Amino acid sequence: MKMIRVAIIDDEETAGSMIKRILDKEGFEVETFLAGQPFLNRMRQNPFQLAFIDLNLPDIDGMEILRLLKQTDEETEAIIITGHASIESAIEATRQGAFHYLTKPSRRHDILLLANRAREKIALREENKKLKLAMGKDNLVAGFVGSSPAMQEVFAMVKKVAMVNCNVLLQAETGTGKQLVARAIHALSPRKDQPFVYFNCGGFTEELICSELFGHEKGSFTGASSTKIGLFESAAGGTVLLDEIGEMPLSMQIKLLHVLQEREVLRVGGTKPIELDIRIIAATNKDLKQAILKGSFRDDLFYRLNVVGLHLPRLTERRDDIPLLISHFIEKFNLAFNKEIKRISPHAMELLMSYNFPGNVRELENIIQRGVALAENDELKVVDLPASLRELAMRGFNGEGMPTLAEMEKHHITKVLKLTGYNKPQAAAILDIPRTTLWRRMRTYNLTDES
Repeated sequence: MKMIRVAIIDDEETAGSMIKRILDKEGFEVETFLAGQPFLNRMRQNPFQLAFIDLNLPDIDGMEILRLLKQTDEETEAIIITGHASIESAIEATRQGAFHYLTKPSRRHDILLLANRAREKIALREENKKLKLAMGKDNLVAGFVGSSPAMQEVFAMVKKVAMVNCNVLLQAETGTGKQLVARAIHALSPRKDQPFVYFNCGGFTEELICSELFGHEKGSFTGASSTKIGLFESAAGGTVLLDEIGEMPLSMQIKLLHVLQEREVLRVGGTKPIELDIRIIAATNKDLKQAILKGSFRDDLFYRLNVVGLHLPRLTERRDDIPLLISHFIEKFNLAFNKEIKRISPHAMELLMSYNFPGNVRELENIIQRGVALAENDELKVVDLPASLRELAMRGFNGEGMPTLAEMEKHHITKVLKLTGYNKPQAAAILDIPRTTLWRRMRTYNLTDES
């Protein structure tokens, strides 16, 4: 995850140092300040993305620092810390734009939880910015790479559903881009300037899901030392992605159904319902209709979620996009690893074109990431691919023994010609050979436009 610059403004040096030690170990870049003015001066020189601000400082009141901070950079997240907590100060801090409110003495768990949540929010905001920027550059859905008919259908559906304020159910295999689709729908919708909140429903107890999604009132259970705003509330006006919805316990499904029907949420331990204005996008790699038959998923919840259903194709259903994806990932990891990979060898390309990709696009991304990291020159070769793929190459493309060099060449030229619609100049460019050489190879192998 991207490095986040954090400022801690606390006149109690011990308290500030304690928070710094905790965050340093988690990969944050931290600076501490004993007063407000030095922080504000530093902020103007080199902005911070997150600030822990003590309310009682020797030179400037913490609320005033929060106000000035938001004037300087409204996207900097602020967590107010104080040893004199009150409901009034918490409300005022939230009204001034604080991300959250932390009381002293602060527990390590609470500090890390809030810092990581703020980091996730910052990362999501950056992703949404990139998404919106790409939206303005072309007609495609930003973040997606693909020109295949299957992906063009997805692009068209995303744009349509984004403008309609309804629930969406994404059913697709792992690694096909469900989260990317959800974020694209949000970024293209009228809710684009409001929060996008992600929650994974898998592997959690009903109690934990309730606390995270609905929030809880102070004293509602042992350890509930303060009121907590749930994810549904925090997404006010925006979009909530419920990933792995098929893993949600049945008892929790009933509560979620109530939220969808009534558009309100009741905090754990609360008595007053809170109205919601959010869009729900649910995602799963399960067949929910089969889950309904087995009794592990409610049919009424399914129909509430599946107002619009979207299926994302497996990578094997859009093989024509593999060369485009490879090029995209090479560019991405060239930048990440400071490499200058310019091409992929024909043999490596052919091997990837013939692979089944059980992990879909995510697996292809991991393969190219590994290859770019290990490549020793400007070409990605078979030797740079995982051992399992190299073994596939040794067995031959059909698993029936080693092909001859001529068979491999004919096979690859045929694939490239089909991929380009028999556009000879384009095929020659992909093969990195002169057009005259391509013509000779086509005559040698008796390849025509009908091959």
